[in-house]
Amino acid sequence: MKSVYTIAVLGVLFTVLLFSGCTSSQPVQTPVPTAVPTTVALAPTQTPVAFPNALELNQYSTYGSGSQQGKATVYRYRVQPTYDWTAPSWNSPREQLDASQPNDLQRGYNREKPKAGNTFLFVWVSVENTGTKALFAPTPKQFVVISDGKEYSYSSVHSSDVVIATVNDPQYDNMYGQRDPIEYIQPGENNKVAGFLIYEIPAQAPAGSTYLAGNLDYKNSAVWKIG
Repeated sequence: MKSVYTIAVLGVLFTVLLFSGCTSSQPVQTPVPTAVPTTVALAPTQTPVAFPNALELNQYSTYGSGSQQGKATVYRYRVQPTYDWTAPSWNSPREQLDASQPNDLQRGYNREKPKAGNTFLFVWVSVENTGTKALFAPTPKQFVVISDGKEYSYSSVHSSDVVIATVNDPQYDNMYGQRDPIEYIQPGENNKVAGFLIYEIPAQAPAGSTYLAGNLDYKNSAVWKIG
């Protein structure tokens, strides 16, 4: 009986030591958190507008003061890769051949072509005296086209008697000063100066980057959105 008891005790001790050794030999493992990728939404890049307060077509800008006041607007525009014109002073065969190729001549018309990569922009301007006294009208040189950040002055035609095909309106630079030698316009809508100016600009100008800027007098200016 004594030997059986001793064997039993030894068995219990062996079991305790076995499990104790296994437990102490296994290190405690702390789980490492897995990093979750985050996506940051980037705001779209916006191109700044050159003239955020630019006027639309047929919107007026006023100038002058007191009894000498007026208003100006841009009421139409047209883009043309070429244009045909005629004039009594440019109708000789030699002058026509100098201005264009023989195949372009029809009924005395000459074909005007821009430089490579350019196009013609026709802009119609109207200036009216809304006061009670004669008012100075802006000259054609006071209107410039701004396209893609660059300025372009108006292109003069060959002579004052030029008639452009498909355009029935007068030219602004011919109307200017027509009624008075010192370029004043009289009060009233019937005396307004209205007509077109021609500009040569790049044909690939980005959309929404073309404007007409006018220095109406020494302290008033305006900008109209063209396209």
